[in-house]
Amino acid sequence: MMSNLKFNEELRRLEPLEHLRIVLRGAGQVMFQPSAWSGLFFMAGIFWGAYSSHTPEVAWGAVLGLLVSTLTGYWIDMPSEDGRQGLWGFNGVLVGCAFPTFLGNTVWVWVALVLCSAMTVWVRTAMNNVMAPWRVNSFTFPFVFCTWIFILAARAMNSMPPEHLPDPTLPEVFSSVTDLHFLNLIIYCLKGISQVFLIESWITGLLFLIGLAISSPIAALTAFGGSALALLVALVFGTSGAETAHGLYGFSAVLTALAIGVVFYKPNLHSALWAIVATIVTVFMQAAMNVLLLPLGIATLTAPFCVTTWLFLLPLLAINNEQNLDHSNWNPENKRHLAKKYHSQQKP
Repeated sequence: MMSNLKFNEELRRLEPLEHLRIVLRGAGQVMFQPSAWSGLFFMAGIFWGAYSSHTPEVAWGAVLGLLVSTLTGYWIDMPSEDGRQGLWGFNGVLVGCAFPTFLGNTVWVWVALVLCSAMTVWVRTAMNNVMAPWRVNSFTFPFVFCTWIFILAARAMNSMPPEHLPDPTLPEVFSSVTDLHFLNLIIYCLKGISQVFLIESWITGLLFLIGLAISSPIAALTAFGGSALALLVALVFGTSGAETAHGLYGFSAVLTALAIGVVFYKPNLHSALWAIVATIVTVFMQAAMNVLLLPLGIATLTAPFCVTTWLFLLPLLAINNEQNLDHSNWNPENKRHLAKKYHSQQKP
């Protein structure tokens, strides 16, 4: 603890602009980008999507969740390197988007948002400790786990009205997508990217792609490709037209494609093929978890991404002929194919 405290004292001595970069990197890390510029474009996309849909509370929830979780990392003396990369904030910003999306706008919902955002920081550390022997990471599952707890509890607490949660039900008959004009398909793909932050807006999706491209052009291409592939699979297998058009089969697939195709393996033909298979499986995992959670009346959030990516990383396949693989974190200094890019973008 003393060493962590020493490092965090070093963080506290940083200039205010560097603290801002740390906060913004927290938003960027939702899509594995330790870049303040990526985080800035992600936050801009959230604000655009939230205000254009007349739900500004989602945008301000994202800001609050990001700040609370980052400050919690400082307060409980988490390792400073995690802080510098923005790894304290990425679960918290997702919590901040989720609470106003699913719950009513009351004072106590905002109090719960603060608690849940802070909780993701130590829950992430706990889950990573448990999963360390398996050499994989908890990813966004701390956000999923903590948010599930609070939105399920909301059904038993009058001060946290579950106004926007789906009614507990069984699957019903639905129609598939019928409007397959090329421009609409592009919009569906972009919405699949925007839904990573629970936002439905093709402009938000475009801003997210710009944020990714600033950090890593290959990541931007992979994200769009992952969303497009998920859309194709959803159309071929006849998923719900409304859910498909809203991008709800794309967001977990985007994260899986990034994780497998860019982050944990060096991009090449072998990793691309592995990422394609993982992305396709994510669509089925999404459909399965949708059905599983419908009777509970809660959303899957990014759980399909987490579960699928674990299944594809746990075998520790040496796809790039690397030995002694360790997928427990994505620190670019531990990933040779990311290291040069990471050092080039440290400011910011």
